Amino acid sequence: MADIEREAMEYDVVIVGAGPAGLSAAIRLKQLDADCNVVVLEKGSEVGAHILSGAVLDPCGLDALIPDWKEKGAPLNVPVKEDNFYMLGEAGEVRVPNFPMPPLMNNHGNYIVSMGNVCRWMAEQAEEMGVEIFPGMACSEIVYGDKGEVKGVVAGEMGLGADGKPGPSYEPGMELHGKYVFLSEGVRGSLSKQVIEKFDLAQGKEPQKYGVGMKEIWEIDPAKHKEGTVTHTMGWPLGKKAGGGSFIYHLDNNQVYVGFVVHLGYKNPNVFPYMEFQQFKHHPMVAELLKGGKRVAYGARAITEGGYQSMPKMVAPGVALLGCSVGMVNVPRIKGNHNAMISGKAAAEAAYSAIQAGRSGDELPDYEKEVREGAIGKDLYKVRNVKPLWSKFGLTASLAIGGFDMWCNTLFGGSLIGTLKHGKSDAEATEPAADHKMIDYPKPDGKLSFDRLTNVAFSFTNHEESQPAHLTLKDDTVPVGVNLEKFAGPSARYCPAGVYEFVEEEGKDTRFVINFQNCVHCKTCDIKDPSQNIVWTTPQGGDGPNYPNM
Repeated sequence: MADIEREAMEYDVVIVGAGPAGLSAAIRLKQLDADCNVVVLEKGSEVGAHILSGAVLDPCGLDALIPDWKEKGAPLNVPVKEDNFYMLGEAGEVRVPNFPMPPLMNNHGNYIVSMGNVCRWMAEQAEEMGVEIFPGMACSEIVYGDKGEVKGVVAGEMGLGADGKPGPSYEPGMELHGKYVFLSEGVRGSLSKQVIEKFDLAQGKEPQKYGVGMKEIWEIDPAKHKEGTVTHTMGWPLGKKAGGGSFIYHLDNNQVYVGFVVHLGYKNPNVFPYMEFQQFKHHPMVAELLKGGKRVAYGARAITEGGYQSMPKMVAPGVALLGCSVGMVNVPRIKGNHNAMISGKAAAEAAYSAIQAGRSGDELPDYEKEVREGAIGKDLYKVRNVKPLWSKFGLTASLAIGGFDMWCNTLFGGSLIGTLKHGKSDAEATEPAADHKMIDYPKPDGKLSFDRLTNVAFSFTNHEESQPAHLTLKDDTVPVGVNLEKFAGPSARYCPAGVYEFVEEEGKDTRFVINFQNCVHCKTCDIKDPSQNIVWTTPQGGDGPNYPNM
């Protein structure tokens, strides 16, 4: 809505997203220059409200940023004591020994954490240093300068009606301008997506790959709780349907994080990631652990999995992409938070040097160089072939060849197979339903497994219903005319929150319904829709999930 007049505020650096990357950048800027004028804009109702991660945290990022984090009370309270890997069959499991695994897979020295709470603590550190943090401020537009550079963002627009026009309580929001803008929106951020497209930052790179991660917090029988235990599984129930696996992390207070990741490059549009997760909990090993316990929270989030070869160019005039906006997850380790923090630190240092030199609105090549050649690049380079091997040859081959490749990269700094390509995007990987069988999933029992709408209530999601739907269609005819006809309507299954449904009524044409109120902001639809017809945009500030301890 470019014709609307808005007030503008000027900053040295404007940061979009109060996740580990954005907060690290803000803290580092203030460490370098206490007078640096920094603002962090967060779309969640509070810092941490939209943060969802496993999470076993490698503290190397915090070590580099805040070396005395222990003394300052960072919520890293549960060190990993035991590391387990299992291959599951339908009725049993086989323990995979730790000794043949490369050292990078070892979780010794890491911590089981709530990344939401880590970000809340980081926000406190930033505010004590003078960083301005505004939660409930969704950033809906990029502001460009006279030379086409990114100059700032529009934040805090509220009160639009369902028709997209200003309602009686309309607030136009503000323009926040910076000498540099950092986009740390997490996976598939709406502004990051625009910037990548406008400046063609993904040219020459492999397509980004993704997974959808679903997570529940359970309170379990104290007799079964083993604080500090980390368990990962592969195999059943996914089998050959899709790549992925589970995590079970025992934190404190008799709580367990139970999560499941499904790689979104699956071919069969009948795959139902959420129901794979629910089925997994009925495996005897998992069911015994959860029996007598209760689920207290649920959420879902897309994960960047393309790794080293899929990272787009990270800088354009006036702007830098941080953390998962680039895609810095080490897939076999299932870790990216440490790299997000390191990226924030690197971006801050590059911007500080530029500002000190009297520059603004240009590119920050020092940031890009540090990411690709420094600790992040080295971390991701070693594991760059694991994901494409898994996608092309399946689980067993990827374990054998991928493990060997990681050892080669660890010991010799190179690979016998070079750098493999991903090929198709996850949307393009989806094949016609006629080429695949239907999949019959067991009905949730309401004790270990739950239907989606029941679980979404445990994400504490809320959206003001009178606003425009933040999930939009490029073409209204595609969902029924193409996606239902050709792909059996996969949006009704790939969404872990039950946002999309095809309604059939006697004597009427099938209708495609978007229940945007249910959306947990995972971005799976924006990624997996085979026609790339669904566009995820930000709802008004503060709306969405309200995760307590994710």
